[in-house]
Amino acid sequence: MQSVYAPNHATSRPPTLGGLMILIGFILIGGVVSTMLMAVLLVLTKGLPVSDIQPYLLDLTTSPATKPGAWYEIMLLQTVNHLGTFLLPALAYWYWIERRNWAQFSVRPLSAVVGLSLVALIVIAFMPFDSLIIDWNRNLHLPQTLAPLEQWIRDKEKDLEGLTKYLTTFNTPLQLLVALLVIGVIPAIGEEVLFRGILQRNLTYWTKNVHVGIWVAAILFSAIHVQFLGFFPRMLLGALFGYLYVWSGNLWVAILAHFVNNGFTVFMVYLNQRKLVSFDVDSTEAVPVWAGLIAGVVTAGLLVIFRSQNHLNQD
Repeated sequence: MQSVYAPNHATSRPPTLGGLMILIGFILIGGVVSTMLMAVLLVLTKGLPVSDIQPYLLDLTTSPATKPGAWYEIMLLQTVNHLGTFLLPALAYWYWIERRNWAQFSVRPLSAVVGLSLVALIVIAFMPFDSLIIDWNRNLHLPQTLAPLEQWIRDKEKDLEGLTKYLTTFNTPLQLLVALLVIGVIPAIGEEVLFRGILQRNLTYWTKNVHVGIWVAAILFSAIHVQFLGFFPRMLLGALFGYLYVWSGNLWVAILAHFVNNGFTVFMVYLNQRKLVSFDVDSTEAVPVWAGLIAGVVTAGLLVIFRSQNHLNQD
């Protein structure tokens, strides 16, 4: 069985630590360029002087409801930021530094992956279990000496929750479609290319241990979101995507799993707002422990089935 981490083309370069530094450089440059592009967009569309851009962005993200058209504006800026920080730098590194192509993210065609429908079931079944971890993570406290830092973290999380609530309040079907693209599709592709397709693969190549590669990439995936109160559940989610990538041999499977996680949440929020379902997936109330544990067992069972089906299919 061919590994998704083995160089599989004569012109490919094996990953190096120097290459990692170049990747970090690309990400930093991408972040700067995307920020400049956002500034240009604001200058052109709002007529703002450069000196007013930072205060305007701060006001936009802290009090979006007071600004007409803020929802679409934030979505556009988020798209520019995500493409410039994640997807484009990752692809630039992949094509120009490692001299690979898109097909080399995978060692098996998507048509050869068994149980694609299981991927969606796995991700959805995992959600109740992960909600237990979310609740546990929220109730973690730093040592008393770091109480001011913890308060700052919780204040920032509260501000972010307000913005998230605003962005997931959909007044029209068009807003739902835009949200599925910006919150579902774009992050699924960009983050999986960077964290699973490149970082997880390279970490596994360097350490010679697939589990180390998966979990270190998952830690980095969670850390980059800079949300301490959601660090552990997002880390587990990253590890889930990582194992699905390894067992399937195809990056599109991890992308699909990521999209289902984000897109299913967005869609369920929309249905709840339209009173078509009573379940509020956005609720901060933890699921019963017994329900979360059962969901964890079901998720583990589905993962075993998915792994065994695809392992047998690759032999």
